[in-house]
Amino acid sequence: MKFSFFDTLEAVLRSGSLAGAARLMNVTPSAVSMQMKQLEAHFGRPLFDRAGLTVRPTPLAREIVEVMREPMQRVEALRRRHGAQVDGLMRLGVIETMQSALLPGVVAWLRAHHPALQVRPVRGRSVELLESVKAGRVDAAILVQPATGASRGLVWYPLLRKELVLLAPPDTSESRIPALFRTHDWIRFDPETNAGRLTARWMRKHVPGARPAMDLQSVQAVVAMVSAGLGVSIVQQPDAHMTQPLPVRILRLGRDAPSVQVALMARQADAGSRKLEVLRDAVASVPDPTAAR
Repeated sequence: MKFSFFDTLEAVLRSGSLAGAARLMNVTPSAVSMQMKQLEAHFGRPLFDRAGLTVRPTPLAREIVEVMREPMQRVEALRRRHGAQVDGLMRLGVIETMQSALLPGVVAWLRAHHPALQVRPVRGRSVELLESVKAGRVDAAILVQPATGASRGLVWYPLLRKELVLLAPPDTSESRIPALFRTHDWIRFDPETNAGRLTARWMRKHVPGARPAMDLQSVQAVVAMVSAGLGVSIVQQPDAHMTQPLPVRILRLGRDAPSVQVALMARQADAGSRKLEVLRDAVASVPDPTAAR
């Protein structure tokens, strides 16, 4: 019996449902259901009263959680005891927009706390890094989480949500977005990405008929082109490190502005590894790059 099953049982009690526990544990609802069935088989008694779509924990389920809480906390404290070093190699995929926003802080924290752990950054688009994690070419990745699917065998740890905004040249004064697209070329960000697809959907609704003058796969390249007065674009809200040397006007898209979820992702089989745990600690230590904006 895996210790993690008891954590999952506690998550079911805290959230009130199998689906809620799945979100807390970053696993699928079917995985939660499987773990609960194995616990019930182990104890030989049901842990839930199942009626329709709801589940109510039995007194036994609550007793198990109470009995296991203290030893589980003590085991976790032993695992995280100061001085327990992690070594080896961590191949970390990072999308371009997070290369300068998160990566330096992550590497600095790991060098300070786990100097024997070598981090090898791998740059790529979200779709490429997703496949690289699945294939085992990288150990984990910081990328844009797909809106649907792509969760089988994977765990996702949400980091931050980035709203899509319109970038306009710094010398423009027009605030009406359709008017800006009539007077400037549309510099489209990679249409094969999640952000690109969200942009296309928004454009069809608000600026129908617009045609891109060019496509670019780099947010920094888009910012540079717009800053030079060569067009307007819709991208994830850029961080200050991009817009300070390359000034642009940033306009909100309104109440229905789309957004993307940036997340740390790894294989389900690695969810309990010490390398992934310390990587999550490192990512959590970095201030939100959008907070100062």
